[in-house]
Amino acid sequence: MVSIGIDLAGVSHRPTGICILKGNTVRTTIVFTDEEILNIILYERPNIIAIDAPLALPRGKTLDSKNCIRECDRALWRMGIKFFPINFGGMRKLTLRGIELRRKLENLGFIVIETYPGAVQDILGVPRAKRDRENLRKRLIEIFNLEGDILYKSLTLHELDAITCAIVGKLYLEGKYMAIGDPDEILMILPEENLRV
Repeated sequence: MVSIGIDLAGVSHRPTGICILKGNTVRTTIVFTDEEILNIILYERPNIIAIDAPLALPRGKTLDSKNCIRECDRALWRMGIKFFPINFGGMRKLTLRGIELRRKLENLGFIVIETYPGAVQDILGVPRAKRDRENLRKRLIEIFNLEGDILYKSLTLHELDAITCAIVGKLYLEGKYMAIGDPDEILMILPEENLRV
C-alpha cells in the first residue's frame, strides 16, 4: 500500500513537500513544479494521494464571491480548528493550483483527497509543525510506528506536513477516518477522533 502526501505550495517557486509512505516506511523530498510532482506520482503509482490544499470551491461560488466558505471549512470552525479561508491572500493561488492538480491527477486515474495537517495534528493531540517540529516528528514516529527518513533526516516543515498528509491517506485506505463537509463541494478527510493520544 502506497500513500503519497503533498504539502502543496501556492506557487511553483516555493517548496512543496512530498512524502511517499509505503507501509510504515517514510521517504520525503522537496519539489517545486507540477511536473516534478506528477513525475513522482507516475513513478510510485500510489493507492491514494492526500493533498494539503483546497481542492474545490464552495458550491456555486468563485474566489471573488462574498462568504467564500465551504462546508468543510465551517465544520473546522465548529471543531475549534484555526485555518485560513480559501480566498485569503496567498490561499487564492494555492486553491487554484490545488484544483488544477486534482483535476490532472484524477484524469490520470488516481484517488485524490483533501486534508489539512494542522487539523490532523490538533485531532491527534500533537504539536503543529510550525510550533514544535522535533516533538511532532517524535510523536508521529511513536503513534504510527514510522521508520525511514523520519528517523534520521533533518525534515523541513513542508516534509513534516507531507508526512501528516500521507498518514491521512493511509488511514483513509484503512477506514480510520472522518469526512467533513458537503460531498457536493468536497469532503475533507481527517483521522478518526478516537486516534487522539
